[in-house]
Amino acid sequence: MATQTIIRADALDFWRSFPEGHFDLAFGSPPYCDARTYGIGAVYDCLGWVEWMLDVSEAAARACKGPVFWVAAGVTRDRCYWPAVEGLCWEWWKRGGRHQLYRPYAWVKRNEDGDGSGIPGSGGDEYHRADWEYVVCLKRPGKLPWADNTALGRPPRVEAVGGEMSNRHADGVRQNERVGRGVKSRRDRWANGEAPSGPTRRDNGAYKKVRRMDPVGAKGADGEQRVTAGRPFPKLANPGNVVYARVGGGHMGHPLCHEGEAPFPERLAEFFVLSFCPPGGRVGDCFSGSGTTAAVCKRHHRDFAGCDIRQSQVDLGLRRLAEETPLMPFMISQPEEAAS
Repeated sequence: MATQTIIRADALDFWRSFPEGHFDLAFGSPPYCDARTYGIGAVYDCLGWVEWMLDVSEAAARACKGPVFWVAAGVTRDRCYWPAVEGLCWEWWKRGGRHQLYRPYAWVKRNEDGDGSGIPGSGGDEYHRADWEYVVCLKRPGKLPWADNTALGRPPRVEAVGGEMSNRHADGVRQNERVGRGVKSRRDRWANGEAPSGPTRRDNGAYKKVRRMDPVGAKGADGEQRVTAGRPFPKLANPGNVVYARVGGGHMGHPLCHEGEAPFPERLAEFFVLSFCPPGGRVGDCFSGSGTTAAVCKRHHRDFAGCDIRQSQVDLGLRRLAEETPLMPFMISQPEEAAS
């Protein structure tokens, strides 16, 4: 049975209390420079924040064999943006060796259909409202020890097989690579109704019928499983590095979120917990706050250890955990089952 604990501690002391490689995933949201004091004077200028977060990130990366994710953003002061997050990534990369990165995620504060809860008047009188924030990924060299990058994927939406690669000449005419050798392009064959009705692949210029694939996955209007380059489309598509998760009342996942100063929605934490921590694995968060990551871990049967420097937030997170119920095993579907 998974366990979850939240204690009062400093972020550095928290990570240093665990052996190397203890956690599978680190996920949290540090203070945004001087945006909030949190009642403890947690105010950093841009350079000070980068230096502090480098120390915290070093400690987290030692205690975590998997990736370290920070939800963070710079602030704008006197119409000047502080590139604190970019500075952290740059300084981390400059250290070399064990200090590697993956491209950051973008957390967009709206649903995929465009609905959001942004404040209409925000953004100042000359610029646009900030609708997204970084989720940076710090990691050790090489492939991640565990990942399920389609944990929240969906079946691909495909209606037709794409055409062959083509290029445009200096006169503006677009030509398929094989048209010049007397072979009609695949696009032309489909347009003229000459292509075989089922899934096809080209081999030395000839079209061949390939066997019907597993019916689960990307299909065309004729019900056939589509293939590309001789391979079937995946049953679940990789969702990409843009995470949509609304904020504001009713969208955070639990009413207790709003008793914290800067909560993020459960949907955001869920994306990373399910994608980068195996079932039964361990997640750490040194900025536990209202306990959002802890609650998601309990729900999905992951161990969690977290801390906050404020006892009020520790108490809030423990209240949140007490109200969370783990999902029953039959409610936790593997991606293949979910797509069937």
